[in-house]
Amino acid sequence: MTMNATGGRRRPPTIHDVAREAGVSRGTVSRVLNGGHYVSPSAQEAVNAAIRKTGYVVNRHARSLITGRSDSVGFLLTEPQERFFEDPNFNVLLRGCTQALAAHDIPLLLMLAGTPDERRRIMRYITAGHVDGVLLVSSHSGDPVADELREAGVPLVACGKPIGQASKMSYVAADDRDGARDMVRHLLSLGRRRIGTVTGPLDTPGGVERLAGYREILAEEGIGVDERLIASGDYSRAGGEAAATRLLAEAPDLDAVFVASDLMAQGVLTALDHAERRVPQDVAVGGFDDSPAALTARPELTTVRQPWDRISAEMVRVLLAQIGGEDPAAVILPTELVIRGSA
Repeated sequence: MTMNATGGRRRPPTIHDVAREAGVSRGTVSRVLNGGHYVSPSAQEAVNAAIRKTGYVVNRHARSLITGRSDSVGFLLTEPQERFFEDPNFNVLLRGCTQALAAHDIPLLLMLAGTPDERRRIMRYITAGHVDGVLLVSSHSGDPVADELREAGVPLVACGKPIGQASKMSYVAADDRDGARDMVRHLLSLGRRRIGTVTGPLDTPGGVERLAGYREILAEEGIGVDERLIASGDYSRAGGEAAATRLLAEAPDLDAVFVASDLMAQGVLTALDHAERRVPQDVAVGGFDDSPAALTARPELTTVRQPWDRISAEMVRVLLAQIGGEDPAAVILPTELVIRGSA
């Protein structure tokens, strides 16, 4: 807002100013602002040029009263708050979704709901209409949030294939099972035969699918699955170290470990170092995600790359389509094996 010639504050430009500058009616400007339906290309171009020239900014509160929408989206993480700051994947996903929504001039609200009380407060906020839809991250089986959102009619897209609900809600996922198969196949190609795994939580889609891929390749190659070579983790660095310590106690002859996340793989490297096992000479280590944790590990991690930019963009695209009235959709994206120093 600038000063006028008399030194007073000049009023901000209005929709009437845009219409006058563009040479169209106020109704035409309104239609452009609400999606451009029934507006000719020449009129839309004139309105957009007038908006740039006048500096007009949409009054979101006024528009929400007309449309019944908040023009904002929630990024809901159902994990303890410390996980958000520890796990780099959440930050990468948040940044990608924020950028994708910025192209539509829609703000993203971060919501952390790691306890029952936090979930109840967040659910009240969401179902009161303060956001138009939700990007749900890190959902566990048995977690009531997804069911409650669907029952309330809130547009929803999950990151990862929901366990037991894949046919009922939209989701965008990397191909976890195929990525795990690629990693185990790579470890076998190095001549490793006693391949352990540290799984993700088995109430999450990534945990289930990556373990399934591990089992499938060993079965296909005629190598029996030794249950002593499977240890569960929780996607944390400390969890990875504890799981690797258990593996070494149960199967000291292991010569490779497939770890279901890069962050856990850092913990596995710590456990192997304490046990004086060299990586990759004695034990090859493969991770999953290709997060920043893969590059800060020593040695740098061979890992499975999730296409985070595409996952973010697709989650936003599917959610906005659902907000616009389209049916739920599912998107599964391919992963990529990235070979570095650990295997």
